[in-house]
Amino acid sequence: MGLRRSKRRDQETSRGPVQESGRSARSTRTRAYEGPDPAPCAVELRGVRRSYGRGASTVHALRGIDLSLPRGSFTAVMGPSGSGKSTFLQCAAGLDLPTEGSVRLGGTEITGMNENELTELRRSRLGFVFQAFNLLPSLTVEQNVLLPMRLAGGRAASRGAERAADLLDRVGLEGKGRRRPAELSGGQQQRVAIARALVTHPDVVFADEPTGALDTTTAAEVLSLLRDAVDSLGATVVMVTHDPVAASHADQVLFLADGLIVDRLPRGSADTVAARMAALTARPAPAYAGAAL
Repeated sequence: MGLRRSKRRDQETSRGPVQESGRSARSTRTRAYEGPDPAPCAVELRGVRRSYGRGASTVHALRGIDLSLPRGSFTAVMGPSGSGKSTFLQCAAGLDLPTEGSVRLGGTEITGMNENELTELRRSRLGFVFQAFNLLPSLTVEQNVLLPMRLAGGRAASRGAERAADLLDRVGLEGKGRRRPAELSGGQQQRVAIARALVTHPDVVFADEPTGALDTTTAAEVLSLLRDAVDSLGATVVMVTHDPVAASHADQVLFLADGLIVDRLPRGSADTVAARMAALTARPAPAYAGAAL
C-alpha cells in the first residue's frame, strides 16, 4: 500500500522545508539556512569519527565516515551488531556530536551548533520514525501529527491542521484524526508516526528499525509508505535496519562494519541484500576497508 493521492491541494510540497519567522539566529560558526541549493545533498558527512571513553578503554564507534546522499533518495544502513549503525544515525541526525569531522543536513553545517539550535533544527527540518512509535497517548492522532509544527510555532502552526489532515489521508488514516493512539493498531500507529515525520517538509526523515515491532504484512505496508514518500513527495529517507526485506525497498544499502562503510549495494532484492550481509559477517575484521561514497 502506498501513499494515497490527497483530496486536498498540497500547495506546500514544492516549497521545501518550512522556515519559521521566529527561528533563532544561527551560531556564527554555522551558515544560516537560505533555502535549497541548486543540487544540494540532503546528508553529507566528512571524516566523521565518534569515540567513547579514554585511553585503553576507548571505543571507536565510527572510524571515518565520508558520505553524500542526494535529496529525494532512500538509503538503508545495515551491519552486524556493534558495527556503528546507531551511532551513525545519531551523528547524522544531530542527536549526538562526532568527535571529529563535519555533518551537513540540507546544506547546513550542524557540528558547530549549540543544543538549542540543534533542538530547533530537529523540530523543524528533520523527521523521525522509531520502532516504538513514540506517540503521546494523551493527544489525539491529529495532535500527535501536528506536534512538531506546534513546537516550532510561527505561521506553520496556524496552517498545520490542513497539512495534518492531508497526510493522514495519504497514509490511509482518513477520519481517524480524533482518535487516541491506543485505539489504533501497531501498524496504524506507525502510519501516524510517518505522517508526523513528514508534516514539516523535512530535509531528511531518519527511521530507526521502523518495522521492528510489526508483523510481516504490516511492515510491508509501512515500508511502501516510506518508499512512496520518496517517490511521490520527494522526501529523503535514511533508515537503519537489520532486515534485508526492509532494506530492499531502498535505492541503496550501505553496510557498516567496525565503524566504517565497507560496502554499498544499489537497490536489489531481499535475497541479494541478505547474501551481501552474510558475506560481510563472514569476513574477518582486519579485512575491512572503508568505502568512499
